[in-house]
Order: sequence, then C-alpha cells, then structure tokens
Amino acid sequence: MNEPTTANRIARWHLLFGLVFAVVGMCLGIFMAISKVHVQHVTHAHALLLGFVVSLLYAVIYRLWVTEAAPKLATTQTALHEVGTMILMIGLFLLFGGFAAEATLEPFLAVGSLSVLGGALVMLYQAARVGQGVRAPHTTVAGPV
Repeated sequence: MNEPTTANRIARWHLLFGLVFAVVGMCLGIFMAISKVHVQHVTHAHALLLGFVVSLLYAVIYRLWVTEAAPKLATTQTALHEVGTMILMIGLFLLFGGFAAEATLEPFLAVGSLSVLGGALVMLYQAARVGQGVRAPHTTVAGPV
C-alpha cells in the first residue's frame, strides 16, 4: 500500500480539526439559541469561520494544489493555524463568558491571532511556490483556429 504524502496527512489533520471546530461551533450556537443568551456569538463565529471553514479550505488546498508540501513547512503551518485557533477560541469564550478580565486575556488573544496570521502567511508562501521552476511543455492546437 502506498504511504500517504505529507500533504495528504496534513490535509487530513486540517479536515479533522475543522470538523471538531464545526461541532463545537454548532453546539455553542444551539446552546445560545436554547438559552436565548447570545453573548458568545463572537466565539461561535470564530469557531465556524476560522476553525471550520479556514481549516477545511486548507485541507482542500493541500489535497489539490500544495501536493508536494515540504514536511516541516506544512507541519509548522498546521500547528500555527490550529493551535492559534484553539487559543483564540478559549480566550474568546473566557472573555465573552465573563470568566476572565480583558486585560488578562489580551496577551493570549494576541498570541492566538498572530499564530493564525502566521499560518496564513506560511500557506500563502506554499501556494505561491506551486509551479515555480516547473515549465509546462509547449503544445500546439491541432485543427482550425
């Protein structure tokens, strides 16, 4: 059996993290609807957008475009995004739930935000590298033009 490529393994991790964030975001949304207390709407939105949607997009990018990802770079990108998203989720939950003061959480929220940004920048770098140094063979079109 063929060993999965680094890109396929990383895509699977992004997919799994994304699905976990989707479940967390949906549960939070259902809780807010039932309780009629919507103070966690920012946390809910971050769980679904950063956690689910962006993770899922990264999974697709690794599967379809960045198929020859460098193992260390891909692992770094995944860790930056997924860990940063977790830090943001926990920080936002504590902040909007009134469990901790904003001044206490600001450093954690900053680290989480910068980590997610770092993951996006690494992904941008990897996507920009796709096709670099590889020239497609010149083809001619047969038949009438």
